[in-house]
Amino acid sequence: MKTNYKLLIEQVKSLIEDVDYYISNLSNVSALIYNSLEDLNWAGFYLVKNQKLVLGPFQGKVACTTISIGRGVCGTAVSEDKTQLVHDVHEFSGHIACDSASNSEVVVPIHKNGEIIGVLDIDSPKVGRFTEEDVIGLEGIVEVLEQMNW
Repeated sequence: MKTNYKLLIEQVKSLIEDVDYYISNLSNVSALIYNSLEDLNWAGFYLVKNQKLVLGPFQGKVACTTISIGRGVCGTAVSEDKTQLVHDVHEFSGHIACDSASNSEVVVPIHKNGEIIGVLDIDSPKVGRFTEEDVIGLEGIVEVLEQMNW
Protein backbone atom coordinates (compact mmCIF):
# COMPACT_ATOMS: atom_id res chain seq x y z
CA MET A 1 0.00 0.00 0.00
CA LYS A 2 2.99 2.30 -0.49
CA THR A 3 2.13 5.35 -2.57
CA ASN A 4 4.68 6.85 -4.93
CA TYR A 5 4.15 10.46 -3.89
CA LYS A 6 7.07 11.69 -5.99
CA LEU A 7 5.26 10.43 -9.10
CA LEU A 8 1.91 11.72 -7.84
CA ILE A 9 3.36 15.22 -7.31
CA GLU A 10 4.77 15.20 -10.84
CA GLN A 11 1.35 14.15 -12.16
CA VAL A 12 -0.28 17.03 -10.25
CA LYS A 13 2.22 19.48 -11.78
CA SER A 14 1.44 18.14 -15.24
CA LEU A 15 -2.34 18.26 -14.69
CA ILE A 16 -2.42 21.90 -13.60
CA GLU A 17 0.22 23.23 -15.97
CA ASP A 18 -1.25 25.87 -18.30
CA VAL A 19 -4.74 25.54 -16.75
CA ASP A 20 -5.91 28.89 -15.42
CA TYR A 21 -9.15 27.84 -13.72
CA TYR A 22 -8.61 26.58 -10.18
CA ILE A 23 -11.90 24.62 -10.07
CA SER A 24 -10.76 22.52 -13.04
CA ASN A 25 -7.41 21.94 -11.36
CA LEU A 26 -8.93 20.96 -8.01
CA SER A 27 -11.39 18.67 -9.78
CA ASN A 28 -8.65 16.81 -11.61
CA VAL A 29 -6.38 16.64 -8.57
CA SER A 30 -9.17 15.21 -6.40
CA ALA A 31 -9.81 12.56 -9.09
CA LEU A 32 -6.11 11.76 -9.33
CA ILE A 33 -5.74 11.33 -5.57
CA TYR A 34 -8.96 9.33 -5.26
CA ASN A 35 -7.88 6.92 -7.98
CA SER A 36 -4.21 6.70 -6.94
CA LEU A 37 -4.39 6.06 -3.20
CA GLU A 38 -5.78 2.81 -1.84
CA ASP A 39 -8.62 2.52 0.66
CA LEU A 40 -10.17 5.97 0.24
CA ASN A 41 -13.83 6.84 0.37
CA TRP A 42 -13.40 10.62 -0.12
CA ALA A 43 -10.78 12.96 -1.56
CA GLY A 44 -11.40 16.62 -2.15
CA PHE A 45 -11.34 20.23 -1.12
CA TYR A 46 -13.12 22.69 1.09
CA LEU A 47 -12.59 26.36 0.27
CA VAL A 48 -12.79 29.32 2.65
CA LYS A 49 -15.73 31.60 1.87
CA ASN A 50 -17.44 34.04 4.24
CA GLN A 51 -15.48 32.73 7.25
CA LYS A 52 -16.59 29.13 6.64
CA LEU A 53 -15.34 26.14 4.72
CA VAL A 54 -17.52 25.48 1.68
CA LEU A 55 -17.50 22.23 -0.27
CA GLY A 56 -15.30 22.33 -3.34
CA PRO A 57 -14.40 19.73 -5.98
CA PHE A 58 -14.24 16.16 -4.67
CA GLN A 59 -14.52 12.46 -5.43
CA GLY A 60 -16.54 10.13 -3.22
CA LYS A 61 -19.81 10.10 -1.37
CA VAL A 62 -22.03 13.12 -0.77
CA ALA A 63 -20.37 15.50 1.71
CA CYS A 64 -21.15 18.27 4.16
CA THR A 65 -21.70 21.53 2.30
CA THR A 66 -20.32 23.92 4.92
CA ILE A 67 -18.08 23.50 7.96
CA SER A 68 -17.45 26.17 10.56
CA ILE A 69 -13.86 27.18 11.17
CA GLY A 70 -12.71 25.37 14.31
CA ARG A 71 -15.23 22.51 13.97
CA GLY A 72 -14.38 18.99 12.93
CA VAL A 73 -11.08 17.89 11.48
CA CYS A 74 -11.24 20.32 8.55
CA GLY A 75 -12.20 23.32 10.66
CA THR A 76 -9.50 22.45 13.20
CA ALA A 77 -6.87 22.30 10.44
CA VAL A 78 -7.82 25.87 9.53
CA SER A 79 -8.05 27.25 13.08
CA GLU A 80 -4.71 25.69 14.05
CA ASP A 81 -3.15 26.24 10.59
CA LYS A 82 -1.75 22.75 10.88
CA THR A 83 -2.13 19.43 9.06
CA GLN A 84 -4.38 17.03 10.93
CA LEU A 85 -3.54 13.31 10.88
CA VAL A 86 -6.39 11.43 12.56
CA HIS A 87 -5.88 7.72 13.23
CA ASP A 88 -9.51 7.19 14.31
CA VAL A 89 -12.02 9.97 13.65
CA HIS A 90 -14.35 8.59 16.32
CA GLU A 91 -11.74 9.57 18.91
CA PHE A 92 -11.42 13.12 17.52
CA SER A 93 -13.33 15.53 19.73
CA GLY A 94 -15.93 17.36 17.65
CA HIS A 95 -15.59 15.15 14.57
CA ILE A 96 -18.33 15.87 12.00
CA ALA A 97 -19.64 12.65 10.49
CA CYS A 98 -20.41 13.71 6.92
CA ASP A 99 -19.97 10.04 5.99
CA SER A 100 -20.41 7.46 8.75
CA ALA A 101 -18.14 5.08 6.80
CA SER A 102 -15.09 7.33 7.34
CA ASN A 103 -12.75 6.11 10.07
CA SER A 104 -9.47 7.95 9.47
CA GLU A 105 -8.61 11.28 7.89
CA VAL A 106 -5.87 13.66 6.80
CA VAL A 107 -6.53 17.37 6.28
CA VAL A 108 -3.90 19.77 4.90
CA PRO A 109 -4.39 23.58 4.92
CA ILE A 110 -3.88 25.39 1.60
CA HIS A 111 -2.34 28.89 1.64
CA LYS A 112 -2.21 31.79 -0.77
CA ASN A 113 -0.46 35.08 0.06
CA GLY A 114 -0.12 34.03 3.70
CA GLU A 115 -3.84 33.27 4.14
CA ILE A 116 -5.57 29.91 4.39
CA ILE A 117 -7.85 29.61 1.37
CA GLY A 118 -8.95 26.02 1.82
CA VAL A 119 -8.03 22.47 2.78
CA LEU A 120 -7.28 19.17 1.09
CA ASP A 121 -9.35 16.51 2.88
CA ILE A 122 -8.76 12.77 2.47
CA ASP A 123 -10.90 10.12 4.21
CA SER A 124 -10.65 6.35 4.53
CA PRO A 125 -13.00 3.67 5.82
CA LYS A 126 -9.96 2.00 7.47
CA VAL A 127 -8.88 3.03 10.97
CA GLY A 128 -5.19 4.01 10.91
CA ARG A 129 -5.05 4.16 7.11
CA PHE A 130 -2.78 7.22 6.99
CA THR A 131 0.84 7.62 8.06
CA GLU A 132 3.40 10.41 8.34
CA GLU A 133 4.52 9.40 4.83
CA ASP A 134 1.02 10.24 3.59
CA VAL A 135 1.15 13.58 5.42
CA ILE A 136 4.46 14.49 3.77
CA GLY A 137 3.20 13.40 0.33
CA LEU A 138 -0.13 15.23 0.61
CA GLU A 139 1.62 18.36 1.90
CA GLY A 140 3.85 18.13 -1.20
CA ILE A 141 0.76 18.08 -3.41
CA VAL A 142 -0.64 21.12 -1.58
CA GLU A 143 2.66 22.98 -2.07
CA VAL A 144 2.22 22.53 -5.82
CA LEU A 145 -1.39 23.71 -5.65
CA GLU A 146 -0.40 26.80 -3.68
CA GLN A 147 1.67 27.92 -6.67
CA MET A 148 -1.17 27.78 -9.20
CA ASN A 149 -3.44 30.63 -10.31
CA TRP A 150 -6.35 31.00 -7.91
